[in-house]
Amino acid sequence: MTIPRLFAIGFIYCCTAVAWSTLGASLVARTGESDERLAKEVAQLWGGRHEQVAPTAAVDRPRQVQERVQERDGKGQVVTREVSRTVVDRVPLPLDASRVRVDLALDQRRKGLLWYATYGVGFTGTYRLHNPDAEERTVRAHFAFPSPSALYDGFALQVDGRDLGSVSDLSQGIDVSTRLAPGAASTMEVRYRSRGLGAWTYAFAPTGIAQVRDFTMDMRTDFDRIDFPAGTISPSTKTRDGAGWRLGWRFDSLVTGQRLGMDPPARINPGPLAARITFFAPVSLLFFFAVMVVLGVLQRQALHPVNYFFLAAAFFAFHLLLAYLVDHLNVHASFLLAAVTSVFLVVSYLRMVGGWRFAVLQAGAAQVVFLVLFSYAFFFEGYVGLTVTVGAVITLFVLMQMTGRVKWDDALLPGLAQRQPGQ
Repeated sequence: MTIPRLFAIGFIYCCTAVAWSTLGASLVARTGESDERLAKEVAQLWGGRHEQVAPTAAVDRPRQVQERVQERDGKGQVVTREVSRTVVDRVPLPLDASRVRVDLALDQRRKGLLWYATYGVGFTGTYRLHNPDAEERTVRAHFAFPSPSALYDGFALQVDGRDLGSVSDLSQGIDVSTRLAPGAASTMEVRYRSRGLGAWTYAFAPTGIAQVRDFTMDMRTDFDRIDFPAGTISPSTKTRDGAGWRLGWRFDSLVTGQRLGMDPPARINPGPLAARITFFAPVSLLFFFAVMVVLGVLQRQALHPVNYFFLAAAFFAFHLLLAYLVDHLNVHASFLLAAVTSVFLVVSYLRMVGGWRFAVLQAGAAQVVFLVLFSYAFFFEGYVGLTVTVGAVITLFVLMQMTGRVKWDDALLPGLAQRQPGQ
C-alpha cells in the first residue's frame, strides 16, 4: 500500500459519499411529497386528528336595563324618553362532574413510504351541571365534535335521559338548553363511535386554562406500546387489560391548561428509515475501508484502488436496492434482500482477488458488521448511537492490536527503507 493509492481510495470514498448524499436527499424528497399528499388522503378516507373538547356550559341571567331613546312626536319635535328592556347575560358555568370513557382500537395503515397511526375510538361522556341561582334559569351547553373530517356512528346526545332529536347544522357542534329550578341539576350524556388519525386528546376547555371538578376518565387500549403527547397529563392509574392497558385519570378539583391524551404507537416508516440508513452509509464504508487497508498491509496483499471502487459500488447497491424495494415489500424483507445482494457482490468478487478465505472470513465478516449490523441498528429507536459507538471502540481496539508492531514507513514507503543514508 502506497501513499498515492491511499489518496486514490480516499477519492473513491468521497465520490461514493456524494452519491449516498444524493440518494438520501431523493428519499427525503419522495417521503415529504408523498406525506403531504397521502396524509390528506388518509384523513379523508379514515378520519382526521381527534381533539375532543369538554362541553362548555352557561346560565342565562336576564336583567332589566333603562335606555334613553330619542324620537319625534306628532309635531315633529325630538323628544327623549326612557324605555326598559330585558338583556340576557350568558354567564359561563363550570361542569359539576364529568365521567368519560374512551376505547381506542389501533388499526395502522400504510400509504406509499409511510405508515399512519389510525384507530377506532368509542367515546362516552356524562356531564352534570346545575342552576346556581335562587331563581329558575335556562342552562345551556355546547358540545363540539373532535374532528370535522371524521364520521360519527351511533351518535346520541341525551339531556336528563331524553334524546335530543334531529339537529340541522352540526358543523359548529350542538347546542342544548334546559330550564332548571333553583339549585336543580341536569345530566347530559354524549356517545359516539368514530375513527381518527394520530394522537387522540381531550381538552378541558377550547382555549386557555379551565377549572375541573370531580373528573374521571377511563381509557382502554388494545395495544401494548403507549405514549402520551407533549403537554398532556399522565394517568393516575395504569393496569394491564388483555393485550392493552386500562388507564385512569381522577381529579377532585383542578385548574390547568393541559390536556389528556394518547399517542398510538407508530410502525417503522420505510421512507425515513431508508433515508437515515443511506445518510449513515459513509460511516460504514469508512470502517470497512480502514479494515481492508490494514488487512492489506498485514498480509502484504493490498487491494488496488480499482478493487476499492467495485467494493464501494457493492456497498452503494445495498442502499439503492433498499430505497426502491421499500416501495413494494415489507421493510424487513427489503432490508434482508438488499443486504444479501450486497454481501454476495463483495464475497463473489473478492474470492477471485484473494481467495475464499479472504473473501468470506475477512471481507465478508467486516461487511456484515459495518454495513448490515450497523444499518439494522436503525430499526431500534434510541440504540443507533450506542451501537455505532460500541462498534467503533471494538474496531479501534482490534486495529490497534493488529497494527501495533507494523513499521509504517516500510508499509507505506517501501522504497525509502531500503535506501542508504547519502544515497
